[in-house]
Amino acid sequence: MARQNRPRAVRGRPGAARRPGVPVIWPQHDLPRGPGAHPKPARPVGQLTWLWHGPLDVERFTAAWQSVVDRESVLRAAFVREPEPHLVFCDGARAEVVHHRAGTDGWERLLERERRRGFDLRRPCPLRVTLVAPAGGPADTGPPCPARVVLTFHHALLDAWSVHLLMEEFCRAYLAGGALPGGERRPDLRDWVDWLERQDPVPARDFWTRTVPPGPVAVLPARPGPRTRQRGRGRVEVRLSPAEAGRLDRWAALRSVPESSALQTVWALLLYRAAGHDGARTVGFGVTVSGRGIALEGAGRLPGPMRNCLPMVVRVDPEEPLGRLLAALRDGALDMAAYEWVSTARIHRWTGRAAGAELLESLVSVESVPRPLAGARAALGDAGVGLQPERASGAHRGLPLALLVHRGGDGSLTFTVAHDQSRVSDGDAHLLADHCARLLRHLPATGERATAAAVLDVLAGQALPRIAPRQRAAARLRPRPAAGRAAPGRTPREP
Repeated sequence: MARQNRPRAVRGRPGAARRPGVPVIWPQHDLPRGPGAHPKPARPVGQLTWLWHGPLDVERFTAAWQSVVDRESVLRAAFVREPEPHLVFCDGARAEVVHHRAGTDGWERLLERERRRGFDLRRPCPLRVTLVAPAGGPADTGPPCPARVVLTFHHALLDAWSVHLLMEEFCRAYLAGGALPGGERRPDLRDWVDWLERQDPVPARDFWTRTVPPGPVAVLPARPGPRTRQRGRGRVEVRLSPAEAGRLDRWAALRSVPESSALQTVWALLLYRAAGHDGARTVGFGVTVSGRGIALEGAGRLPGPMRNCLPMVVRVDPEEPLGRLLAALRDGALDMAAYEWVSTARIHRWTGRAAGAELLESLVSVESVPRPLAGARAALGDAGVGLQPERASGAHRGLPLALLVHRGGDGSLTFTVAHDQSRVSDGDAHLLADHCARLLRHLPATGERATAAAVLDVLAGQALPRIAPRQRAAARLRPRPAAGRAAPGRTPREP
């Protein structure tokens, strides 16, 4: 019986011949470089989970994922360091599907273990599938309780949008008996890299140098504080009820701004408050974009590391009406949409930002997923299968703070403050999440003439969250390469 409770890995066909590759570009910044690089980095690894209701045929489940790997070139990509860092594509690769019985291990422990396993990107398939299914009757009767499907992936080659697309492809394969019809998907990662390398950077550089003002930018919604004596990544959640979320949505619509602009406005106010100035101040934070609003046909259905984090820099004047800040954030998002393929590192260079003068140290990420293909959900329902997505977790580019926004099926809004516990304690993260929720609940009660200062008065008397300084000791102690020996690693190419 103990043997049955062990995880069972189901492997597909071994890797085959390699095709000509493509250069490593900026999204692959975490690929292992150099002989001393660890082959299984713990970050940046993301996870998406689904609940599976209804009949489940494990053999067909496994075959369907193998069919997806056979179809998708990004799942057969592997990193090669010499002579220059590049990606190669194998003709075949194994789909790794791991089967657990529900109850044999704690859910959170299982997720953490899968994240810590990481990926060896020198081998193909930056995606691992974990099926957690309760012991049930025959496949045609279905398990008595929902199964769970966990997709763990590496951000150097995939993003959350990609994984949703791959899940759709899996569903098509499962419904077709375990095999996808048709050949390899195009466009694919190779077409995207080719598109990036053909872009003229001059218009993008001119835009960002005009958009980002000179001078200091307030980038943290917290005051400097002591060390936290904690380690790891923490998550604090606050929820707006469906009624509260509905009021916020209607309030934003009356001001001709999307809900995302209201969320960004609150974060900008918290950055301003933490900066401790009475007059106007420029603040900056990151916003996530899908990276697929580009002039490449089929980009919206293309799996790859296209999601990007761009700096949103805006001036907050406490005496101006809040509507001006809302409009500035809305217009800024529209203007940068044409340049969402540009890396933040490049923007820093173009705007003359040296180390310690960052444009962002936090981000606001509103969940964005592709629209499901027409008929896919109905076809699953006809087969007696229901898929219910759960919330995502994963890496956030090493930033100390991220505000992740997820809309529930009931219309509620969940705000998660993901934080680096070595810099922001759990208590300070709770404080920041509470302040964010208070402002969001207050916005629908504000009038057209309400100023930024009047909105911030809701937090009068509330303590400010604190953040510990960035730790640099490890960097100072890192040994230098020996004389006459090249330093390991190379800088990834940018488009």
